[in-house]
Amino acid sequence: MLNRGMGQYLGLRYTEITPDSVRAHWTIRPDMHQPAGLVHGGVYCAVVESMASVAGTAWLGDRGHVVGVNNNTDFLRAVREGTLHAHSIPLHRGRLQQLWLVNITDEQHRLVARGHVRIQNIIDSAKLGTS
Repeated sequence: MLNRGMGQYLGLRYTEITPDSVRAHWTIRPDMHQPAGLVHGGVYCAVVESMASVAGTAWLGDRGHVVGVNNNTDFLRAVREGTLHAHSIPLHRGRLQQLWLVNITDEQHRLVARGHVRIQNIIDSAKLGTS
């Protein structure tokens, strides 16, 4: 799950995965920039979604799967290069949904972006993507 798809594209390197906390870091590449040479906001959204999904999956365990249903990400500081760090913590974990907070910081520990992702807990995942 961790080394394919969006996580692979982003180059996320997970350093902690527990039901209560997920940490990862990645290095900015030029293909992650928007036209002005800054990290594209979509990169932050993708990292926030990825972190929350991994965290939600770790918490839900073998009871099912999770899917993001809302991602609200704020971009706080412009970045062009370097390594960024993400940390995900739970705000709510219930029977049907979870809410995770993800903070992204730079190498000087300054907050660069932060997001909240609401996740739906799916117990019968075989029905996902069908009519």
